[in-house]
Amino acid sequence: MNKNNNHRSGLTTLLILALIAASLYVFFGEEDEKTVEVPITTVQQQFTAGEIEKIKVEGSQLTITLKDGVVEVATRPLGESLSDLGLNDPNSGVIVEAVDSTGSDFWLNVIAGIIPFLLIAAFLVYMMRQAQSHNQGAMSFGQSRATVSDKTKNKTTFADVAGAHEAKEELVEIVDFLKNPKKYTTMGAKIPKGVMLFGPPGTGKTLLARAVAGEANVPFFSISGSEFVEMFVGVGASRVRDLFKKAKRNAPAIVFVDEIDAVGRQRGTGMGGGHDEREQTLNQILTEMDGFETGTNVIVIAATNRPDVLDPALLRPGRFDRRVVIDIPDIGEREEILQVHSRNKPIARDANLQKVARQTPGFTGADLENLLNEAAILAATKGLKTITQTELEKSIEKVALGPEKKSRVLSDDEKKVTAFHEAGHAIVSHALPYTDPVHKISIVSRGMALGVTWYLPEIERKLQSESRFHDELASLLGGHVAEELVFGEVTTGSSNDLERASKLARAMVTQFGMSEKLGPVIYGSAHGSIFIGKDLMHERDYSEEMASKIDGEVKKIIETAYSTAKSVLSKNKAKLKKIAERLLEVETLDSKEFEKLYGTPKATAEFVVRI
Repeated sequence: MNKNNNHRSGLTTLLILALIAASLYVFFGEEDEKTVEVPITTVQQQFTAGEIEKIKVEGSQLTITLKDGVVEVATRPLGESLSDLGLNDPNSGVIVEAVDSTGSDFWLNVIAGIIPFLLIAAFLVYMMRQAQSHNQGAMSFGQSRATVSDKTKNKTTFADVAGAHEAKEELVEIVDFLKNPKKYTTMGAKIPKGVMLFGPPGTGKTLLARAVAGEANVPFFSISGSEFVEMFVGVGASRVRDLFKKAKRNAPAIVFVDEIDAVGRQRGTGMGGGHDEREQTLNQILTEMDGFETGTNVIVIAATNRPDVLDPALLRPGRFDRRVVIDIPDIGEREEILQVHSRNKPIARDANLQKVARQTPGFTGADLENLLNEAAILAATKGLKTITQTELEKSIEKVALGPEKKSRVLSDDEKKVTAFHEAGHAIVSHALPYTDPVHKISIVSRGMALGVTWYLPEIERKLQSESRFHDELASLLGGHVAEELVFGEVTTGSSNDLERASKLARAMVTQFGMSEKLGPVIYGSAHGSIFIGKDLMHERDYSEEMASKIDGEVKKIIETAYSTAKSVLSKNKAKLKKIAERLLEVETLDSKEFEKLYGTPKATAEFVVRI
């Protein structure tokens, strides 16, 4: 848009300059040289006196150039030549030049007179077209801004998408349906109206849509949900109509709407009236996807990371027939993703991507891509030719925990408190059977934390047990208890640990049914309302007496975890001191050195002792 505006502005300036130049030429172009009109007798006298240098003959007009540079113009009588006038003596040394000017003056004057009017007419026509284009721009305000995928430039295919095998299978069927519709229609199958991609941010929803565009030999229209929303009511609905009109005209086709939650939120939430712009846009989408018109062969693929806010009418069969969940990748899928993103990077032979995948539980595809990019940047900074395992390990810590803050200088007392705090976390976790093994302990400041204890799960769990939650709570309180045992008081360094412990304990009581006193009952909404309108009208589904009991159970769980942590650290006070002192020396301990200092291997579930 800016390019066109700049081009038009430059063209306007050029026309104006040309108009000015032509006008100046017409009015002043003929007066470049000063001329004096004299009678023919004067010319004859000057010729006799030898004052003339050159005579230029153009029809009846004589242009005389004197030796002193003065230019004169005279008109010779009709029927008389220069010889008759005595102006053509070969011995005089006067140069005589004859020019055939038949019609030249006439056409020169005509052209000089017409050019300004042509430029003015061109300028007026240009201004009229400009005004017309602006009117068309105003009329096209409600047209769709969807972009059509360029098959020659789009290189993404399903081979470039690692992991998400089930999601790829669903989308492969969609592409195959569009390529070979008869194979399915002969079986009585109908083409799906829409596919909704669910998943956390960074799991590859948009990447999968780009892969569909790369695989399908059909027009692929892509647009963001936010592009439908405008301040004027009805514009979004108009753009939806225009989008589906273009897609139907090019059917079979695929329409991809990214971040559909921008327009697909639940209606009737108490915010905004029935004429709200977003609601009108959503209503138009619902009508286009499942209206009176059938058999259009247009498939809509939408993506969102907030399925809980979508309107139920949008998710019903007939509109979005398929719901594809793209979850956080497991260890095998993470290794595949790392392999894909390392194709154009010089990875060292000793680098172990499987180990990196094991050390990155919870990482999404975007996180893993960022991890490899950080490793490449780190290797380039060091001047290395390949990315080694060291750079990969450091990039994991940077992405997961944040960059080291070497400029944050702690006092000796603060370092000591941090060392005992992190050692407390590690010892409690190592001594209890249902916690993850300690991977690394550091008192180097990262992000908002002064120190960090990093755990690495042996296996990836989909289910969490009550015993595991109890041990995790004790581990979270390990730093708080260590400060209390060693220094006799606690610091603000435990605030985040206490916050996480309190949330986990309350979830155990209200969401997971892990309270013997209150039983397997969920109290309150598990996720809470995300809309102010619904939240204002929401009534709590338990009494004040029950709320008091919930608070009591949460406190009881926290106190049990506190007692467990205190018992473990009291029995291992010497180890706590030894590990903390070593941390003060080297600042970072890995799992091997930590186990060596502790002296015994990690407790397993076979030796459970509940305090």
